[in-house]
Amino acid sequence: MSSVFEQSIQINATATVVERCITDLTLMHRWLNPALRCEPVGETWSSDNGSKSKFVIQIPIIKPTLNSTVVERQPGLVVWEFDGFFTGRDRWECQPVEQGTRLVNRFEFEIPNPIISWGFKTFAEPWTKKDMQEQLQRLKRVAQEVQQGFR
Repeated sequence: MSSVFEQSIQINATATVVERCITDLTLMHRWLNPALRCEPVGETWSSDNGSKSKFVIQIPIIKPTLNSTVVERQPGLVVWEFDGFFTGRDRWECQPVEQGTRLVNRFEFEIPNPIISWGFKTFAEPWTKKDMQEQLQRLKRVAQEVQQGFR
């Protein structure tokens, strides 16, 4: 059974700036949860269609990893498909609005292992939803700082 967490936020920055915060690895690490590291698979980072990366949760010893591939890429849109302890998609869409950008993040996933699924639902689901909200707030702050630098 698939789960979907979808959230959005209004950001006072252009869609181009918001997209850059999602696709530039240095900027991404400014708003990602510090317990999460994103690394390219191969020598260089890219958010182009077909690019591969891995997201590693910094839990000592086990370091759960999601292997991801960009499966959809258009201006203002990046969709990562992933597998590991979760399978699914993480969609980031920048929608230009009058006062900047509405960023929509849709995290759709399944957890194939029933023990991990039970543990996630019991312990980590509320934390994950809260963390997604906090990530959007951090991303908003970074994008607005970058936007200010452009003026």
